Amino acid sequence: MSEEKKSLEGQQQGQGGARFFAKPKFCQFCADKTLTIDYKKIELLRKYITEEGTIRPRRQTGACAKHQRVIASAIKQARQIALLPFTGKHAEDMR
Repeated sequence: MSEEKKSLEGQQQGQGGARFFAKPKFCQFCADKTLTIDYKKIELLRKYITEEGTIRPRRQTGACAKHQRVIASAIKQARQIALLPFTGKHAEDMR
């Protein structure tokens, strides 16, 4: 086989080749000061919950540490007053 064909096969199998560089995420709450986090904004909070019902980590959401803590507490507060479900089984029913 030629060298080009071998390198293409290696890239398809995940060996060598170009590395994946994720673009840096930025906190949308720091960028837009008018955007507020509130437990009553269910559509905003749903973006930060997985299909299973768990809170997404910072590396997925791109939120800074300060705003991630506020998001987590708002989600927990919305769960307590039954605006959001605790598990993902009920999340599909509400959509």
